[in-house]
Amino acid sequence: MHQPAPSAHLRHRTVEAPAGRLHLVEQGTGPLVLLVHGFPESWYSWRRQLPALAAAGYRAVAFDVRGYGRSSRPAATDAYRMLDLVEDNLALVRALGEESAVIVGHDWGSGIAAASALLHPEVFRAVGLLSVPYAPPGGPRPSDVFARLGGDQEFYVSYFQEAGRAESEIEPDVRGWLAGFYAAMSADTMPAHGEPDPHFVARGGRLRDRFPGGTLPGWLTEEDLDVYAGEFERTGMTGALNRYRNMDRDWEDLARYGGAPIEQPSLFIGGALDASTTWMADAVDAFPATLPGLVSSHLLDGCGHWIQQERPEEVNRLLTAWLASLRS
Repeated sequence: MHQPAPSAHLRHRTVEAPAGRLHLVEQGTGPLVLLVHGFPESWYSWRRQLPALAAAGYRAVAFDVRGYGRSSRPAATDAYRMLDLVEDNLALVRALGEESAVIVGHDWGSGIAAASALLHPEVFRAVGLLSVPYAPPGGPRPSDVFARLGGDQEFYVSYFQEAGRAESEIEPDVRGWLAGFYAAMSADTMPAHGEPDPHFVARGGRLRDRFPGGTLPGWLTEEDLDVYAGEFERTGMTGALNRYRNMDRDWEDLARYGGAPIEQPSLFIGGALDASTTWMADAVDAFPATLPGLVSSHLLDGCGHWIQQERPEEVNRLLTAWLASLRS
């Protein structure tokens, strides 16, 4: 079991941004590295990267994406479109007194980091993607793709679309739902091959009906779970879920970037047991065209979705080696 991450020298504060305010946690000095979390997490998912990056000579900043934690939660569903999240990242770099940053994201944070690098290469000089590979804008409308994926079931992204529906499942027992969701996508607790896939919902059922029960994954302590659950019990889930509810809007907003590569130096790290990586194997195969600045790509054997928490030492080693290459 991993020991709790060191809290010494972590600096918490909020800055003004288009979202209203963004809460950030900072450690270290040097070139800025911006860390963007995914669903359903917070800045805390980077708790083991902050000290490692600081020790390697970087100014590491993890923050709560709008809708999460102590950052603002706009009421309008369409306030969570990708263009708005990119503007938050730009504002954050400026608020930190910097002109440029390396941006690293996990899960939805990977998509947010990629869009930031694509739209503003003058600010985001390199991009690291964890778990979710880069796929250029374009292709079929996302809602149509997800509808086909479900077949006689419902893909979880489709399930998240209707306002209030997933909230009614999650919010009566936030802690229990999060424990099941994290376990369902962790290497040591995910359902065995042939068991019901937790990425799909039976018609008329609930996502939690597919979760494994009883055991927390090895990377997640009871104290860690308390941190995550405490944030979502306070904020509710709507801000976080609204990211999913803007995927068709993003498809329209980013249409002018259809097929566009990200030219800056890049890094990809995926888990070999992570559906987010394996389902997008074609995107990984396309990296020579879509990420022409790719420095390295890694698939961690026996690793699930929560990659920087499941394998913190290995991810830290890969991140710091890549960051060092950017300085040479």
